[in-house]
Amino acid sequence: MTATAEIAVPTIDFKARAGELLPAGASYDACLNCGLCSSGCPASGLEGMDPRRFIRMAVLGMNEELSTTPWIWTCTQCKRCMYVCPMSIDVSVLVGLARGAWPEAKKPSGIVRSCQAQLKFSGTSAMGLRSEDFIEIVGEIEEEVREQDLRFDDLRAPIDKQGAYFFVNQNSREPAVEPEELGPLWKIFHYVGADWTYGSSGWAAENFCMFTGDDAAWEQMVRQRVDAINALGCKVWINTECGHSFYTLWKGIERFGLKADFEAGSLVSYYAQWIREGKLPVNSDWNSQGIRFTLQDPCQLVRKSIGDPVAEDLRFVAKKLVGEENFVDMQPCRSANYCCGGGGGFLQAGMNEQRRAYGRRKFDQIITTGAQYVLTPCHNCHTQMEDIGGHFGGHYHVVHFWTLICLSLGILGEHERKYLGPDLAEIGL
Repeated sequence: MTATAEIAVPTIDFKARAGELLPAGASYDACLNCGLCSSGCPASGLEGMDPRRFIRMAVLGMNEELSTTPWIWTCTQCKRCMYVCPMSIDVSVLVGLARGAWPEAKKPSGIVRSCQAQLKFSGTSAMGLRSEDFIEIVGEIEEEVREQDLRFDDLRAPIDKQGAYFFVNQNSREPAVEPEELGPLWKIFHYVGADWTYGSSGWAAENFCMFTGDDAAWEQMVRQRVDAINALGCKVWINTECGHSFYTLWKGIERFGLKADFEAGSLVSYYAQWIREGKLPVNSDWNSQGIRFTLQDPCQLVRKSIGDPVAEDLRFVAKKLVGEENFVDMQPCRSANYCCGGGGGFLQAGMNEQRRAYGRRKFDQIITTGAQYVLTPCHNCHTQMEDIGGHFGGHYHVVHFWTLICLSLGILGEHERKYLGPDLAEIGL
């Protein structure tokens, strides 16, 4: 957090604003004070706050306290409180309102910097990667993939292909810091014969502007991407394995009334479709050691967006890849799953002690499964679970789906195995 105590945070009338933000007929007065929200929230107790206390303080008019509590930056806005609440009360709505009211200089600087980086260049990258650099990196990795595996000597990663069926948003993490992770997804697209393209404008997937509470910046990011997709005439938008990117786009289109001439699709659901159609003939024969896997359901993709249908697709794909007998679910799971603590901008907030305390519940879930690997289609989940694993002394690995898909198909390159442990790193070489 920035040390700018002299800058005042405006006081919000939370109860009055709640009446404007909640659906018709809903009211925080309906809160039963049962505590389900707090018992199911890993952020409970951080900064002396929890969801139930937040609601009661709002009802009691304790606006100054709620307007200034740093707890709003430890809440990941995962909506599990709403999911378990018998009255469907959504604390995250008020948290978002409070975030937006904080002066920029008092907000966590890491989240603000990520949003500012997105606003700086047309590519909308939170890591500040310019479009011309992205295009250059794509070209270099494309050439490397073709040279390293002659089976892909005609592979292309197109940019600005007019009329392509899929427009693909790319999380900036790969081109910026781990470009070797770009190839596996391209190989999957090539394998199934997908008609796809990146855009030179609006190519980046992430949107940390939403997490700052700045609706105008959130809308600007979504609008730039929507305009890019519309201009190319693509039919379906998908992003790489990134949870919050999916939510911020479709929710932004809905919230800001934008005209989108395309559908929003989940890459996970396409994985499942291509496996069912026989286009991705994956199997678990490679897992002859009986290595155990579990699965993290990203809140932004599952609970906040598509719901249990995509959670079932996740499990279908995972079991096909690792063997049903080698898969064990966390409990609870699917839409009821606990947030890992990586979302909501928490990873960028600089509040590492609080974030890891939040993540302890996820760490315990993982360890209880006895799994050696965690699969997740979300970059923030991936980073957070790796971090808490190291912090709390876990011995599991976290992997992308694209890694195991390519491993199963025998097309995973030697330099595309960053997240595999020594038990899997040599398979297929």
